[in-house]
Amino acid sequence: MVDELAAAITTIAESNARAVLVCGTGENFSFGGDIMSWPGAVIQELRARFERYMSVFNRFERIPMPVIAAVQGLCFGGGFELALRADMIFAGESAVFGHPEQSLGIVTVLGGVYRVAERAGRSRASEWAMTSEKVPAATMERFGVVNRVVADADLLNEARAFAQKVAQGPTRAYAAHKALLRAWAVGGVSSADDAMFDIAMPLFETEDVQRGLKSAVDALKAGQPRPTLDFKGR
Repeated sequence: MVDELAAAITTIAESNARAVLVCGTGENFSFGGDIMSWPGAVIQELRARFERYMSVFNRFERIPMPVIAAVQGLCFGGGFELALRADMIFAGESAVFGHPEQSLGIVTVLGGVYRVAERAGRSRASEWAMTSEKVPAATMERFGVVNRVVADADLLNEARAFAQKVAQGPTRAYAAHKALLRAWAVGGVSSADDAMFDIAMPLFETEDVQRGLKSAVDALKAGQPRPTLDFKGR
């Protein structure tokens, strides 16, 4: 699966895609990692495998466009950690999230616990990771891990409609926001401030911004409402 994900990321990077929707087929999003070969494995081999997984998951997280995860059923372990790499999570109302790693005596090796903390706070992340509690979608929405909870039957349609909507937006600006949020996650507000103008100023040379600014100024001069632009993503 990780090899296929890496190939998909490369395909996306080489395409004209302007939004990404990730979803699982079948009843569940993901039951987690395949642990069948872990018992007795050489620790160096396990580490190399996990480092490979982390590298691909982080590439997925850094795709320079909006990424939406549509989660149904069970979303556990590595599957949860993959969903957390998305910018936004849409969940079916019966979806359930969890870190089963504690029940194995290990940790969330692909960064799940601190990515939950980034969204929901340290105390909540600690509780869920240390108890391996199965957390319903509504609770995850309340604490900011999930963006929207929708009826199970409507999940894919709603997530796809949202992806299509943002795909018509200013793609370069979306990528800039993602870069600023990464800077903030690493070093806080000061780090994001330091990165701001290196990230933001190139946007002013893009076709989208040139058209957007001109249309806004023209509308103001004419005393008319600002028009809704059809952004080109460039």
